[in-house]
Amino acid sequence: MHKIALIALLSLPLFSGFFPQTVHTSIKSVKENAITLNSKLPANGMSGVVVHHYGKKQIAITSRIVQTSSDGSAALLTTDILHHDKLPTIGTAVSPKDKVIGGYLYNNVLLLAPDADTYAKIISTHTKKWIHPDLFALYLSVQGEERPTKENLAHFSKKYQVGLIYIVRKDGAVLLDPISGKIVSQKSMTNLPKEGKFPFYMRFKELKSGWFGNRSEGNYYNTMESFIVGLSHVK
Repeated sequence: MHKIALIALLSLPLFSGFFPQTVHTSIKSVKENAITLNSKLPANGMSGVVVHHYGKKQIAITSRIVQTSSDGSAALLTTDILHHDKLPTIGTAVSPKDKVIGGYLYNNVLLLAPDADTYAKIISTHTKKWIHPDLFALYLSVQGEERPTKENLAHFSKKYQVGLIYIVRKDGAVLLDPISGKIVSQKSMTNLPKEGKFPFYMRFKELKSGWFGNRSEGNYYNTMESFIVGLSHVK
């Protein structure tokens, strides 16, 4: 199983800039939950939003999509769009000519790193809107969870409008699209610390008892590697 996961990761595109670009395109055709885009997105697994024009300059995001094939094939996701208790749920069906923003909010990035130095080097290298891991740590404490999962990253990302999760692993890094739950890019890295703060770097010097279950110690790299391999097994 680990070999299958490794093959899946090695098949990912290696972008010269690491970050897939946000792409504006439109829907060519729709058949139930399967759609075809007029222009493909840079990587399979990239999610996006469908924007419907109602006329008189009235527009709304109606659905989320994820690209499933490099020929521009995509699937509609059944997850919430932009949930707000005081706003009505949009029920507009997706139709041809609707606009699509692939890589929606990809400029908003949550970075999970092993230590402060690694975190500082990465955010100084890329011009992004960095969502500090302190916020994610507080979110986990409220949820009573001790480590990142596909589910809590997806929920956190919808709540705080995060487009990508940048995860530093032992010898490199991956970019996770939290909406699709797919890794959309990877790269190698050098000069990483041998050990990392568990469960990831944050500015809190101490974790209050019970924040991350009953555990306050663990191996950062093993935790992240298990998480990444687990993603590769999810269909």
